[in-house]
Amino acid sequence: MRPRRDAILRHGLPGGVGTALLAVGALGVGWLPLETNLLANPLVDLLRGSAGGSLVARGFVFLGLAILLQAWLVLGADLLDAERPSLPSLAWIMAIWSAPLLLAPPMFSRDVYSYYVQGRLLEAGSDPTTMGVGSIPGWFQDGADPMWAESPTPYGPVFLAIERAVATFAHPNAYLAALLLRGASIVGVVLLVVFVPKLAAFHGVDPVRATWLAVLNPLVLMHFVSGAHNDSLMVGLLVVAFWLGSCSRCVWGAALVGVAFAVKPIAIVALPFIGLLWAGAGASWPQRLKAWLLALLAFCLTAASLFLAVDSGYGVLSAAFGTPSGVLTWLSPTTAIGQVIGYLTTAIGVTADNAPAVFVVRTIGSVAALIAIAVLILKPSRRSPVRGAALAIGALVVLGPVIQPWYLLWALPLFAVSGLTHRGMQVAVLVTTAFTVHGMVESSTTSDNFLDITDGITFVIAVAIVALVALASPRERRLLLGAPTSDMADGMMRT
Repeated sequence: MRPRRDAILRHGLPGGVGTALLAVGALGVGWLPLETNLLANPLVDLLRGSAGGSLVARGFVFLGLAILLQAWLVLGADLLDAERPSLPSLAWIMAIWSAPLLLAPPMFSRDVYSYYVQGRLLEAGSDPTTMGVGSIPGWFQDGADPMWAESPTPYGPVFLAIERAVATFAHPNAYLAALLLRGASIVGVVLLVVFVPKLAAFHGVDPVRATWLAVLNPLVLMHFVSGAHNDSLMVGLLVVAFWLGSCSRCVWGAALVGVAFAVKPIAIVALPFIGLLWAGAGASWPQRLKAWLLALLAFCLTAASLFLAVDSGYGVLSAAFGTPSGVLTWLSPTTAIGQVIGYLTTAIGVTADNAPAVFVVRTIGSVAALIAIAVLILKPSRRSPVRGAALAIGALVVLGPVIQPWYLLWALPLFAVSGLTHRGMQVAVLVTTAFTVHGMVESSTTSDNFLDITDGITFVIAVAIVALVALASPRERRLLLGAPTSDMADGMMRT
């Protein structure tokens, strides 16, 4: 009991202070509906009603994220030094870090309000996957992002049913709806807390280190807890599906991929790898084909049942692959390269704008991603199916037309549970640190325009703060930049 208390005091309290500051800052620069009683609160009015108040709120966000990142890095450095908290201690630490954010306004995205209005649309008898929320009166006052006003909803029937239930219960209180929808995201986080260490242990990977990297990661707090993204539920279901597959319950694993698909269709990428688990290592081609067909059957029966039960969401596939691509984000390598080429071709008069170049480069990236996924499926070699799924989803994210910060969390748990080398772990930590800077800079926007920074001073301050907390201590520098010690040379994440 004493070691658990010591771990909570050393790691839980500092991170909890960080998220508490983040929650206070969210009152000033987080997302709120235009019509909510919370705006009449004196503290909220103080933080939102003047430039000085907004500056103070942004300062709380900067400081809170810096403290949270530092707490996470210190915990990781302790793991390097074999000062190992137990898994129950990590669960308590995650609970402490999450608690201040549960009732705070969403930050880093306002998608959760769009979820609510989509539920209202479904409640009104329309299919959100075929039309935008702009047809619902009061959608803007409810906090939905105008960017998606005319866009169909890219979510499946399970999440549509959750949206409708919340809209029915909470209407007309959009803020209450946002908090309830955050609860669905928290379910996904709980699934990660429970099943990431189980799946890591199956792969011979240190469950404590895997949980630190994939669950206590600041990006999880920022985008799954504060931002309340439904990706959390999809990712949690996929981790459980792979755990079931690893325990020779592949039919249930494939069925659960069907449930995850009915949250967000991108989950279908995992299905062939459940089939590979089913076939087993070294399986022949006939054995693989049989396993893939059985997995597909379980998946289709589950997904079809969910679509019929909700009787909506039939346009989800076209919406899922069409709606996000309307965003131009510098975070996506293919879009960034396309925009640079487009600016050059426009400057020399070859094209009227950058759209043709962006389209061509995005298409090349998407084709490359599909080829990579096909190779991972058809040539598994000695790679574990979970690692194959991580690489496939990673390829889809990196080479896809759009990257949002929370998309990185689609693959991170699967990488963590299937084992990372020391260098791979360092890359994951550095990416987490970089996207924490991104969160600071874009702390009250949709975080989709990293290079479109209007306030350069904000960016410089964010980089300076993160560099200070990440590199000030020799232990954190070793975690981020140091060479592996002898006991880590064969893969730091492995036991």
